[in-house]
Amino acid sequence: MSELLLELLSEEIPARMQVRAAEDLARLVVDGLKARGLDVGSARSYSTPRRLTLVIDGVAAQSPAVSEEKKGPRVGAPEQAVKGFLKSAGLASLAEATIVQDEKKGDFYLAKIDKAGRPATEIIAETVTEVAAKFPWPKSMRLGSSLFQWVRPLQSVLCLLGGKVVAFEIAGIASGAETRGHRFLGPDTFAVKNFADYETKLKAHHVLLDPIARMASIGDQARALAKSAKLEMVEDEALMAENAGLTEWPVVLIGAFDAEFLDVPGEVLMTSMKTHQKCFSLRDPKTKKLANKFLLVSNLVATDAGRAITSGNEKVIAARLSDAKFFWELDLKKPLDEMAIALDGITFHEKLGSQKSRVERVAELAFQIAGTVDADPEDARRAAQLSKADLVSGMVGEFPELQGLMGRYYAEKAGTKPEISRAIELHYKPKGPTDIVPRADQGDAVAIAVALADKLDTLVGFWAINEKPTGSGDPYQLRRAALGVIRIVLENDLRVRLVPQIQQHFSTLKTSFEGSRNQVEPDVGVGAAFGLQTVDTRVLDLLAFCADRLKVFLRDQGKRHDLIDAVFALDGQDDLALIVRRVDALDTLLKSDDGANLLAGVKRAANILAIEEKKDKTSYAGAYNIKLLKEKEEAALAAAIEAVKQDTVAAINVENFTGAMRALAELRAPVDAFFDKILVNADDAAVRENRLRLLSEIRATTQTVADFSKIGG
Repeated sequence: MSELLLELLSEEIPARMQVRAAEDLARLVVDGLKARGLDVGSARSYSTPRRLTLVIDGVAAQSPAVSEEKKGPRVGAPEQAVKGFLKSAGLASLAEATIVQDEKKGDFYLAKIDKAGRPATEIIAETVTEVAAKFPWPKSMRLGSSLFQWVRPLQSVLCLLGGKVVAFEIAGIASGAETRGHRFLGPDTFAVKNFADYETKLKAHHVLLDPIARMASIGDQARALAKSAKLEMVEDEALMAENAGLTEWPVVLIGAFDAEFLDVPGEVLMTSMKTHQKCFSLRDPKTKKLANKFLLVSNLVATDAGRAITSGNEKVIAARLSDAKFFWELDLKKPLDEMAIALDGITFHEKLGSQKSRVERVAELAFQIAGTVDADPEDARRAAQLSKADLVSGMVGEFPELQGLMGRYYAEKAGTKPEISRAIELHYKPKGPTDIVPRADQGDAVAIAVALADKLDTLVGFWAINEKPTGSGDPYQLRRAALGVIRIVLENDLRVRLVPQIQQHFSTLKTSFEGSRNQVEPDVGVGAAFGLQTVDTRVLDLLAFCADRLKVFLRDQGKRHDLIDAVFALDGQDDLALIVRRVDALDTLLKSDDGANLLAGVKRAANILAIEEKKDKTSYAGAYNIKLLKEKEEAALAAAIEAVKQDTVAAINVENFTGAMRALAELRAPVDAFFDKILVNADDAAVRENRLRLLSEIRATTQTVADFSKIGG
């Protein structure tokens, strides 16, 4: 077993592509070697701005010899079939095949194919050249008239197996045992023997091969410099990874900018320095206020201790911060209300109108939701009206990622109520599964109302124009919007009936398009289960979509998706917080012996009913005749059903789902006794029918809590 070392050296690879490219190289080469029959061990891949490196341990000297049999056509088959068989088996004539006698299907030809093992060097050369020719770069380029494509011009190829060169060519570049170090600090070529030698010599030539090691170096240097300046670095792992992708030998330096720029919000300064110069911000460790200093990452060990590099960065930073200060001061001259009017010129979606019309819908919905979340309705309406105003500001035009935050700053400068200002920033949240949500216990009730309204308007709008997610495609991020609604509701334990809110918003949407070409026509269905006379069937479809998102969310938390199905199967389930509480209580019940046995009994009853109802072509739902309950076990079951039915309904009415489950568990013993002692399909037709109706009562009683037929196990 030998070690395979492969390096592909090129011009600078974009930082965002490096990690994925290293992973792809390992996956494609390992898969290619295994597909050709070569045994290999573990693989590790690395990337720097100029190279992709792969090392594979435990590579066999050659692939094993293979002997296999290939079944051919019947004896006497048409000539065309015989020729195809000979070609696929690699035989010159039928004389090289054997005839197998088969009395049932007839005699047929059989080819015995012996394939000798191939040297590992041959397989490696074939695999690497194939992988390089089809490498999945997001973007690539050709050099001159060559048809070979790589992300940047390829410069050299290093390939060693057990310390010996594996000979092949990629785009006219022959593989060898030599590579180069840092472009400026170690440009000379040098030969290597194996991976350990390779990594050691690279470091001696100012190249840290492992991106994790480069990140650690950047972090250590940055924190030490910050500490020496009595400051702390604003941690940013993504920025650290990007700088690791821009440097092979990172050197961290500290610079400064004019303190007058600190009048601009700190997030603006941080974003500007990060976006334009990939610099880290520094702040006072006590006050957490931004300092007028920054950290930059150089790829050089400068002879002047980095003074020229720092000075150059300070000049560029000053220019960029001047732009940011200009936008800040210019935007402050224009009130948010004036910016909001300009939203009429920004199209939200061709079929859903402008951002201004959307804001008007969101404001109305936020007003309606406010009472549900204990927010002031007028504050919620006002916050929604201003929520998108900063989209037309100069600052958000320069840094779109600051939308919402800038609106908050502009509102605060204008003396707007703190609850409204904060809602302008927080209404976009959560932006992802790890992002925060506005919290009622932190005074964000207004923000909650606007955030829910914003996301529900997005969902309802795109459902109205039939632009729903399909497969993996979700261009309008509707899954994220639904997950945002779910997280806001659950993490604040809000009581929000979704169907009435969504139904009302469909009507609002239709009204806003009256007389236009963007008519949103209702598709009416039955809505009694939700306390409505009618309900748009698209509302139910959207509710089902939210249920699917809820399943994903709860499954990630270890909850069972079948329990969610069992609860959603009940009529009128659109209160997410209550659904989750019901699921939790049901889960607790089923983890107990009583619950598990009850589930088995309920399923047995349901199966018997299904069989007998199908056979008799009738339903046995309905009341049983108490006078026909002759046996003590069936009488006991009937009494238990009546008691449990009252107890579960009473518990559910006060939203005591744990109590409802405890009541339901009381059915376990009488159900077990019934099935142990009672023959359901009695000879007496009237008794048989009565016992089947008793079974239907078990089903009906459990369905006050959940549809047990949806539960697995």
